[in-house]
Amino acid sequence: MDSFEIRPVGHVRGGRDQPIDDDWGASRARIELDAARFGPEALAGLGDFSHAEVIFLFDRVSDDKIEYGARRPRGREDWPLVGIFAQRGKNRPNRLGLCVCRIVAVDGTALEVEGLDAIDGTPVIDIKPVMRGFEPRGDIREPAWAAEIMKDYW
Repeated sequence: MDSFEIRPVGHVRGGRDQPIDDDWGASRARIELDAARFGPEALAGLGDFSHAEVIFLFDRVSDDKIEYGARRPRGREDWPLVGIFAQRGKNRPNRLGLCVCRIVAVDGTALEVEGLDAIDGTPVIDIKPVMRGFEPRGDIREPAWAAEIMKDYW
């Protein structure tokens, strides 16, 4: 399979309207499902979870900004040159973003979340509940630059 089509399940409404790098923790937004395809039953039971993983599309990244090799995170010369798959920047080959956010409320075909690092209008590809059984097993290792990049992110 060389390519495939993915249709958004919904869109982000509200929250931020600019992709600013830091302070996403207090950002609140709604994910509104495509009402032509989904009814309230699609979100049934999701409110029993504290968090959801949201897969979304960085739809405002132009083709000429896509990175296929390595770059310095945030363009900082004091950080190492690392491959696009060793970082979580938006200039990814398939433009997919992933965020674990707190579920605030489920209302019909809308999911209100906090800490979603996607902007107003962003297409949402999928939503999954966070389950302990899928969290990493064992210790998590990361380089110093990764810890530094996240210190003000949330």
